[in-house]
Amino acid sequence: MSAPHIIITAGPTIEPIDPVRFLSNHSSGRQGYALAAALAAHGARVTLVSGPVSIEPPAGAELVKVQTALEMRDAVMAALPADAYIGVAAVADWRPATRHASKMKTDKAGFASLQLVENPDILREVSGLTDRRPRLVVGFAAETASDGGALEALARAKLERKGCDLIIANDVSGDAMGGAENSVLIVSRDEVKPIARAHKDVIAAKLGDSVMALLRAPLRR
Repeated sequence: MSAPHIIITAGPTIEPIDPVRFLSNHSSGRQGYALAAALAAHGARVTLVSGPVSIEPPAGAELVKVQTALEMRDAVMAALPADAYIGVAAVADWRPATRHASKMKTDKAGFASLQLVENPDILREVSGLTDRRPRLVVGFAAETASDGGALEALARAKLERKGCDLIIANDVSGDAMGGAENSVLIVSRDEVKPIARAHKDVIAAKLGDSVMALLRAPLRR
């Protein structure tokens, strides 16, 4: 097969409140960048749509920088068509309804009544495409779970809710989101494959192997 085109999102998004403050999360982008590097090493053509992070982009990947969830959604849609979409980014679920042009004063009641609106659900939107849906759509689920069984249940619920093909689930109760190590479950409709705790580069290499194997497999009729 020719080199597959794979779109990966990584890092956080930031949702401005005013010129100084914003809503965001602790995502470092490490897992998404490591996965982009692993897939590029496999010979894939990788488009990496990244929120603001402090790490260098991987060699061999086309980097598209974004800030907000809306920008990330637009960049993903512009990068289609693709053979696979892998949503690793921690996309903000909500954004302020209004971006204030000047810094909000802390002595005002504005923060207590900050109005939020829902951001686009990029994973569900890509999964629901008809003519441009990638052959493989993968989502990540950063969850806080009491044990592996609970994590699997949360991943399966997200798999059905989003309509994707795989969910890569990890428990972020500790330092997984910003740390150098991770452990994940690869959850499909048919099976669950655990990957034990290891450096994110090792996790990415194993995930990259799985993704490429799925893309090389014959289409199911």
